[in-house]
Amino acid sequence: MLASLTPIYEEGAPKFRTRDLPLMDEGTCHRTKCDLYRSENLGGEMAMEAAYKLFVFILCIFIVAITIPATVTANIAVFDEHWQGRAKEAKQAANKAYNKNPAEVTGSFNKEVHNTFDSMNNTRRNLKEKYKGPCVATNPIDRCWRCDPNWETNRKKLADCAKGFGHKTTGGKAGEIYVVTDNSDNDLVNPKPGTLRHAVIQTGPLWIIFAHDMKIKLSEELMVTSDKTIDARGANVHIQDGGQITLQFVKNVIIHNLHIHDNKAGNGGMIRDSVNHYGQRTRSDGDGISMYGASNVWIDHVSASNCEDGLIDAIQGSTAITISNCHFTNHNDVMLFGSSDSNSQDEVMQITIAFNHFGQGLTQRMPRCRWGFFHVVNNDYTHWLMYAIGGSQHPTIISQGNRFIAPLNEASKEVTKREYAAENVWKSWNWRSENDLMVNGAFFVESGSPIRNLPEADMIQAKPGTFVAKLTRFAGPLKCIKGKPC
Repeated sequence: MLASLTPIYEEGAPKFRTRDLPLMDEGTCHRTKCDLYRSENLGGEMAMEAAYKLFVFILCIFIVAITIPATVTANIAVFDEHWQGRAKEAKQAANKAYNKNPAEVTGSFNKEVHNTFDSMNNTRRNLKEKYKGPCVATNPIDRCWRCDPNWETNRKKLADCAKGFGHKTTGGKAGEIYVVTDNSDNDLVNPKPGTLRHAVIQTGPLWIIFAHDMKIKLSEELMVTSDKTIDARGANVHIQDGGQITLQFVKNVIIHNLHIHDNKAGNGGMIRDSVNHYGQRTRSDGDGISMYGASNVWIDHVSASNCEDGLIDAIQGSTAITISNCHFTNHNDVMLFGSSDSNSQDEVMQITIAFNHFGQGLTQRMPRCRWGFFHVVNNDYTHWLMYAIGGSQHPTIISQGNRFIAPLNEASKEVTKREYAAENVWKSWNWRSENDLMVNGAFFVESGSPIRNLPEADMIQAKPGTFVAKLTRFAGPLKCIKGKPC
């Protein structure tokens, strides 16, 4: 056993306590190394027996590798008992998080938006200029926490503020606060205490904050465990030029106020994914944030740009997700929700995309959807080169109160794009546009039937697209200073 120091935040300077971090044991997927070690110290028949066991072990791995589809194992080189257990738990969590009546969530969300505007001061101001006035929370998520000058001593209030399909996400609310003090990422198997990699693998809920501004270049993908909040308020934190953030077979994660850009595909290797397990990973995609079999995830006030693959991807039965108040720029494939037309597991996928700004240099997939139910509400689409919202395999897409500003190219003014289906097939898909603002010739091709089963008590529509500039005004990471409202 290796005793490691875990930074624990209390008033004043960060303190440390010891926490056991088990090393490799025979229950992990690394028996190969153990057997090799023994074979060097045994003679005669015992050495032959050890070699034979090693051969059988490798043969079993090979058989498992060719019988388990790649879509199930993702970047896991050896899909051992640890990962099989996590995959089973993730599927159970996704089924539990799935809402059989998603219209209830969309109706409730719309009511929150309406109530926020009813209580706001409607003083007009120039939205193109950088705002320098007092704190103004312009949407129901920000209104929940933003204008409190004591946010730094009441950080966990944020956990009560998620809306939409990810509204049950609380992250590390029930845990201690862990202060990241070191931006290095040099040891993937036994990460250094005080680093982000060491924080995210800890067992149980944890609220992770940063001691100061930092740029973190991840050596390989960052494996985040369940019940975590990564909260970069109060610091200027960039995840850049390295591996992606991976949420694989986990639940209940909040990612807040990060700058994510220029991530690259990883080479894989031995990477610790929890306190008691590490294993061989294959090449990662180079996303900004990758969700794989993840549920109850909230991504808020994040900026993302120029990653090798997608900015935010959610696949393999991921569900109960909200992406809000984010700013996206300079990228081709922005968001992918559902990776395969043949993987019906994504029918449980339910995602809310709200109050985001899709800005300069974006091409397509904002998002690109398969199978599930997607509520796209009060976002500002100021730039795209090909299309904004696309999909295949009959996803339900409800677009409400967005602003779509079409490019000059006449061939790219359509907001929507259906793929791998003829019109007589996709005309039954429910893709609906309600109170969207179309600018510069933008148009949304609707299909399917109007959504009529919203609960009567919540039949208040999302704010029209004319309100979007105000709703999304503070999209992206906020500059939060201790003792002042964010």
